[in-house]
Amino acid sequence: MLVEGQTEESFVKRVLQEHLLKYHVSLIPIIVSTKRVKSGPDFKGGIVSYKRIRRDILRLLNDSSAELVTTMFDLYGLPNDFPGRSEARGAPQEKVRFVEEAFKNDIDNRRLLGYLSLHEFEGLLFSSPSIIARTLNAQDRENEINRIRNSFSSPEEINDNPETAPSKRLLDIFPRYEKVFYGATIAHRIGINTMRSECHHFNEWITVLENLGE
Repeated sequence: MLVEGQTEESFVKRVLQEHLLKYHVSLIPIIVSTKRVKSGPDFKGGIVSYKRIRRDILRLLNDSSAELVTTMFDLYGLPNDFPGRSEARGAPQEKVRFVEEAFKNDIDNRRLLGYLSLHEFEGLLFSSPSIIARTLNAQDRENEINRIRNSFSSPEEINDNPETAPSKRLLDIFPRYEKVFYGATIAHRIGINTMRSECHHFNEWITVLENLGE
């Protein structure tokens, strides 16, 4: 699984791996390389350009021992050169499927399952405002988180805007919100089942991964 950064890597290790092992599916999270160097470790994390993502995807697909290569990138913040990104229109679910399909067509390999988070990883956390508030020891802000969640039909629809993306909303409420630690901790406490029931696109992806073990 090629992931955008340490937040997604931590989520995979603390939440997804444990769940999918029940279905005999083993995940290996790999952070996308932002810069490759001739000697020493590569720079990791963040998406600078589609060219770098494509290079990493093709490298992983060359590993014949992997039954599938999948991704976990935020739709919010994708570079404009990502396939379909600048052309995507419509409702959030339509937009993300359009970009995923363009991504699939560009790579053109049946072993790729390109998944994009709507609109970013933190959207999943809004599946349970009460757990967000308790984890951050700020129960007095729970009503505020609930108001955000209830303004959308799904946590996945919380908008992709520099000021109102899910992570920006959390930072506005909890300035000490630290993505890598708190993101995975909150997700672990919420649990896969609650996130799946609230987030349709996420649920579809998890279902495909579960079926790999059959």
